[in-house]
Amino acid sequence: MAKSAQDQSNQNQSDLDPFEIEFLPQFEQGRGPREAFVNEHGVVIGDHEYESDNSPLEQWTAETDPEVMAGDEWVHPFKDVGFQSAENREYFEKGIVPQSGIFTHPDKDVSYEPGQASSKKNEDEAEA
Repeated sequence: MAKSAQDQSNQNQSDLDPFEIEFLPQFEQGRGPREAFVNEHGVVIGDHEYESDNSPLEQWTAETDPEVMAGDEWVHPFKDVGFQSAENREYFEKGIVPQSGIFTHPDKDVSYEPGQASSKKNEDEAEA
């Protein structure tokens, strides 16, 4: 018996969540749960409902420390929108390691402490 066009179409559709990517096997192991979970702050992570009564974003004030929303407990191990970036897809789906230095500035030295002259600036002045 031949499959209907609808059956074939359903078979070709991905079972992935819209925010998921096709992780290589080595990146799937030990990642954490695929289903949504409640973090230590009582916020559901991975359900795509970003307005949660317990979320600091819904209770934000001038006194709120942004660090309260930092850390792994705010990122779903499989359903994070960040996985959709080209760099993350190349790494997690194809194993292509990102090139180092992609966020560097060829003419700016951001490695010095604020208030100190940069070594690049000093080098430029010495050459002049």
